[in-house]
Amino acid sequence: MDEFERLLKKYERLDKDGRPLVERHEEEITYAAEGEQEEFVRIPKDRVAVVIGKKGQTKKEIERRTKTKIEIDSETGEVFITATKETDDPLAVWKARDVVMAIGRGFSPERAFRLFNEGEVLEVVNLTDVVIGNDKNALPRVRGRIIGRKGRTREIIEEMSGADVSVYGKTVAIIGNPIQVEVAKTAIEKLAKGSPHGVVYKYLERRKKDLELESMSYYEALGEEVEKNEEE
Repeated sequence: MDEFERLLKKYERLDKDGRPLVERHEEEITYAAEGEQEEFVRIPKDRVAVVIGKKGQTKKEIERRTKTKIEIDSETGEVFITATKETDDPLAVWKARDVVMAIGRGFSPERAFRLFNEGEVLEVVNLTDVVIGNDKNALPRVRGRIIGRKGRTREIIEEMSGADVSVYGKTVAIIGNPIQVEVAKTAIEKLAKGSPHGVVYKYLERRKKDLELESMSYYEALGEEVEKNEEE
């Protein structure tokens, strides 16, 4: 064996058959190991049963879709979400967290599961940050303005924006793509600050004309980004 071959064996780390071993940094990178990623969220205790579901089916479905593990403390409403060995989506833990949060903020599991779709986000508006004045009756009044008679105002916001809206306690939760969420959030904040319903409806009608085109462009760009990442 000449000097060159001796040095080659020394530095290339050949296996017993003379093949170079694969260096660790060349191995496929995994995004999450068991327990490596974790999230914590606290939900209202009266929503714990909804997150768990009948015979635990809702919790199991969230775990199945995200390949995560969910632990719920029924006494405190604390929810712990962790990655597992099967977790292959780098965003899985956050997706599971948002679905749990959405159910905790009043959405049915079926509507909260919209967050599993690519490009959908959750935004929670705290009405105490928006309501003007210290009137103790201000919050119930604002909630009533957003919901409307027999829920009609909330339905109009959903119909015109394309987002799903849940009014629960001191919060309003919104699910949709970022463009839909921003339009619904603006309408909700306008109502909370005292804008007449007619003014808000006109705003929604005006924005609806552009929403479909903007949303289409958003999903197209998102699809291109996903394809690019898959190719890489």
